[in-house]
Amino acid sequence: MSLIEIRKRSLTIETTYHEGGPPVETPLKLAAACAVIRNPYAGRYEPDLMPFMAELRSLGTLLAQELVDTLGRDKVEVYSKAAIVGVDGEMEHGAVWHEAGGWAMRTVLGEPKAIVPAAKAVAGAGYRLMVPVHYIHACYVRSHFNSIEVGIQDAPRPKEILFALVMGTGGRVHSRLGGLLKENVSVHDGQR
Repeated sequence: MSLIEIRKRSLTIETTYHEGGPPVETPLKLAAACAVIRNPYAGRYEPDLMPFMAELRSLGTLLAQELVDTLGRDKVEVYSKAAIVGVDGEMEHGAVWHEAGGWAMRTVLGEPKAIVPAAKAVAGAGYRLMVPVHYIHACYVRSHFNSIEVGIQDAPRPKEILFALVMGTGGRVHSRLGGLLKENVSVHDGQR
């Protein structure tokens, strides 16, 4: 029996044309793909979460591919991942997404080097989580520090988990605070 039982999915796309300054030539798109699944370990302690983490790779691939199909693989410049665990679960049930969701995004994006940021919480239905994003090739590109809100009105229910992946097409609209520019990334180690 599969450990992954999807109740619902959502895809949210935010398009920003300006932030009070002049409209930009190419609007910024941030997208979040979410899946709400039954938590197979709700209400009990499970010492071995590795089978769950391994099986979640397929869900990660599904969500990552949806984002790439939506935004265009060559246009993706930022990414992140998130989990909201229903109150009958534990934080570790969301932490399995670090490897599964991060691995899936790296695979569909051609193995970018920067760490995949993350946010997670244990909460009730309707909880909203601000998810940080940054540049996929170097995490210190200041212009690309941003965030998007994820959540679904009726999720997660107590015995569910909401898993999300986030991708976007660029840095903040009107970014002008200096720091490392994406054009100057040279070490290619994901850091600088």
